Amino acid sequence: MYNVLSIAGSDSSGGAGIQADLKAFAANGVYGMTVITAVTAQNTRGVNAVRVLDPEIVTAQIDAVFSDIRVDAVKIGMLADSRIISEVAEALRRWKPPVTVLDPVMVAKSGHRLLAPDAEESLKNKLLPLADLVTPNLPEAESLSGLEIESADTAVLEKAARRILELGAGAVLIKGGHSDNSDSSTDILVDRHGTRHYTAPRLEARHTHGTGCSLSSALAALLARGFGLEQSVTWAKAYINEGIAHGLAIGGGCGPIHHFYSLYGGEELEP
Repeated sequence: MYNVLSIAGSDSSGGAGIQADLKAFAANGVYGMTVITAVTAQNTRGVNAVRVLDPEIVTAQIDAVFSDIRVDAVKIGMLADSRIISEVAEALRRWKPPVTVLDPVMVAKSGHRLLAPDAEESLKNKLLPLADLVTPNLPEAESLSGLEIESADTAVLEKAARRILELGAGAVLIKGGHSDNSDSSTDILVDRHGTRHYTAPRLEARHTHGTGCSLSSALAALLARGFGLEQSVTWAKAYINEGIAHGLAIGGGCGPIHHFYSLYGGEELEP
């Protein structure tokens, strides 16, 4: 069994954050472990409150896991502030996990900021150089690269990805789901070997909560299992597309994707 650790925030509605990470880990064949950085009070309509944990307890969680269990990959999500970023970066340098996937969570889908503005430079300087793969959406790619991204023009996205690559990341996957293209969505993967485009029809779906968290977690799981980067991106995207296509109508807002649709064989269990 491969073991993957998520360092991220908790989502009380179960659709994103640590909860989504654990579901994506299980669905992609690995054992999931967690380090919680913040507790959020949220539901399908938005984030109501956030309580950031002390950096010392974040470090204690990381050390407790690594000192006892083999960690085959780390996925990093919400880190909240520069103090936690510094602690996580130091722990990664100390424990040296074989794979690190960084999802640079900055703003929730509802618009609630999940990373302090003054922490963005810390994220770029301390964590990006330690990441084997970074998975920003368009607004995050704009912030990390310093480029203005008004559309999902592939030339602009490639330039942004290369800017982020120059910060020290091993590879960058820019997710095109936030573009205004109504027909298709293109993700761009850039590493030192070249550029690959992953284009798929845009799904008409309302329930997409946790999409970004789940994609980065699926990637961490597949990379932990030894699959190559390109193959992992292809499979992770297919997994997420299925989850979006069968999103769950839970709550009164944007519900979560269905992490385990294939497990049910397309049929919901009845008592």
